[in-house]
Amino acid sequence: MSNLFESAGLEAEAPRPLADRLRPTVLKDVVGQDHLVGEDGVLTRMLGAGRCSSMILWGPPGTGKTTIARLLAGETGLHFEQMSAIFSGVADLKKAFEAAWARRQEGRGTLLFIDEIHRFNKAQQDGFLPHMESGVIVLVGATTENPSFELNAALMSRAQVLRLKRLEADDLKSILARAELIEGKLPLTDEG
Repeated sequence: MSNLFESAGLEAEAPRPLADRLRPTVLKDVVGQDHLVGEDGVLTRMLGAGRCSSMILWGPPGTGKTTIARLLAGETGLHFEQMSAIFSGVADLKKAFEAAWARRQEGRGTLLFIDEIHRFNKAQQDGFLPHMESGVIVLVGATTENPSFELNAALMSRAQVLRLKRLEADDLKSILARAELIEGKLPLTDEG
């Protein structure tokens, strides 16, 4: 479904925050997560084997969880469906599952990304299980909380937990260098 700007071809001209403009367009460009997206990274190997399984991305804010999920969908040809557990309920999940079933009937898959997945209660988490088991969705949940304490065992048994690392100083320098390529010289000093 497109909006008025997309229909008019103006979405590329709309102002976007710098963080959005810096967002990587391929997995290998995600900064600070070489253990996942580097040459021998877990996700690199998974994609190399031609598969994408359900997973929980666990890590601090700003480490690339949403970006990784979006790029996984793109690199596997899956439809990307994004929801937030804070703003979504059972009715929203039901619509997402129905849309995924319809896409499957057309031979297309769905990567369902749930931000803050730990905010869903046990019953809501259980609601994912039949759709994961049948392959209708590839679930990618993002959380800043330890999933061992916040997600139920049934969901955890069907998803691989991947831990994202906090960005180091060199990672931040790399991001700043990319920002200067886009924006030109930034008014920053070494002191902060």
